[in-house]
Amino acid sequence: QPKRKAAFGSVGRRIPYRILHVINEHGESLGNMHRAEALRLMDEHGLKLVLLRENVEPPVYRLMTGQQIHEEQLKLAEKKKASPKPGTCAKELTFSSAIAKNDLETKTKQIALWIEKKHHVKVTIRQAK
Repeated sequence: QPKRKAAFGSVGRRIPYRILHVINEHGESLGNMHRAEALRLMDEHGLKLVLLRENVEPPVYRLMTGQQIHEEQLKLAEKKKASPKPGTCAKELTFSSAIAKNDLETKTKQIALWIEKKHHVKVTIRQAK
């Protein structure tokens, strides 16, 4: 079974790398250090280690409080919710040329909402008989 990428959160004590680049909870770089020293810092300050980037040498970890981790998870959830899902981003609306003013205003508001949500909107106007 392939390993599933975990959600943003504490890595605990399982760190596969010997040398890490550590950033403190205020965003300041503490430089490269051995994982034992990073774990010692984590215990001393009551913080948690979070993997930020593993595709660089050495991988970047950040010391964070539980509150900071929670806020980052909320930001990621908002981004995921805001991004349009594939297959649902095209909206189509059909107007008659004899549309009443109120109906036109309602449909215009609906189009504005769709555009705000980054949907593609197609408007068709039919000629009234």
